[in-house]
Amino acid sequence: MKISSRRQFLGQSCRYAVLGISTMPILSLMLTGCKTMDTIGSLAETVSPLSGKYNTDKKASLIKAGSAVAKTFESFTPEQEYYIGRTIGAVVLNKYSPYNNSQANSYVNILGQTLAQYSDIPETFGGYHFLIQDSDEINAFAAPGGLIFVTRGMLKCCENEDALAAVLAHEIGHVQAKHGLQAIKRSRVTNALTTIGIEGAKNFGGEQLGQLTKTFEKSISDITNTMINKGYSRAFEKNADLGAVKILQRVGYDPNGLTDMLNLMKTRLKPGKIDFAKTHPSPEKRIADIEKVIGYSKKINQPKSRISRFKNFIGII
Repeated sequence: MKISSRRQFLGQSCRYAVLGISTMPILSLMLTGCKTMDTIGSLAETVSPLSGKYNTDKKASLIKAGSAVAKTFESFTPEQEYYIGRTIGAVVLNKYSPYNNSQANSYVNILGQTLAQYSDIPETFGGYHFLIQDSDEINAFAAPGGLIFVTRGMLKCCENEDALAAVLAHEIGHVQAKHGLQAIKRSRVTNALTTIGIEGAKNFGGEQLGQLTKTFEKSISDITNTMINKGYSRAFEKNADLGAVKILQRVGYDPNGLTDMLNLMKTRLKPGKIDFAKTHPSPEKRIADIEKVIGYSKKINQPKSRISRFKNFIGII
C-alpha cells in the first residue's frame, strides 16, 4: 500500500471505519506492503534464535541472511536487511503477542504508511509494516527493514493522533538511520562466515550449516538484546527523535505531539520494569533535546475530524 498524501490517509481511515474489517487475519495487516513479504514465521522455521533449529530445505534464505552479518551495516543490501529484520520480528512476536483487533491495526498501519512515505527512506525491500502488541508495557520496537511494533501500553500514552504519529515517526527514524543494524557492528561476529565461504554453500553439510546458524543467531541476539533489554544510546535516540520531527513536519502533524507523549509517559513509567524507562534516555532529557529544535512545548490545534478519528481508535484498544 502506498499513500501519497494525508488526504488519502483520511479517506482510507473512513473506509476502514465504515467497513469494520474485524475478520481480517491479524498478520495480513503486518505483512501488507509495496512488495510481497513472506510470513515472519517462515523465517522463524528457518532459524529460530530461541530454539537453534534450522530447516535445510530453506537454507538458501539462511545463507543470504548469514552472509549479511559478515558485513558492516553500511554495506547491507535492502534484501539482506529484510532477512535480518523479519528474523528479529519473529523474536519480538514471541515476546509480545499481537493485539487481535484488525480495525485498530488498520488505523495504525495507515497512519504509519503515511508517515513512512515522507521519511528519508520511503520504501524498503519488504515495505513498512506496523503492528499493535497486546501488552500493557510501555514500549515500541523497530526491526531493520521497516517492521514496527507498538504496545497497547505505549498507545495509551498518546492523547491525540499527533502524539501517536510521533511515536511511529520515532520508530521510522530508527529504521531510516539503520540503528538496529549498527548493533551488529559491535557484535560477536567472527570470521566464521568468511572461513566457510558462501561459494561453498552448495556443499554445506549439517555441521557447516549449523555453524552458520549459530553465528547468525548470535548476531540476531545482539540486535534484539539492544532493542529489548539494553536500549540505544542517547545519541541514537536523539537522532530518531529529530528524524521524527522532520517526518511530522513534512506530513503536517505537530511535532509537539512528541513532547506531549513524553510528558505523559514520564508519569506512567515504573522503575525496574523492562520498558522505555530501561531502554531509553529519560523523557526529560529527550524533551530538552527536542525543544532545542522546535521551541518550548505548546498546545496542539487539531481539526475535529482528527480528534474524532483518534477517539474512535483509542476506544478499541
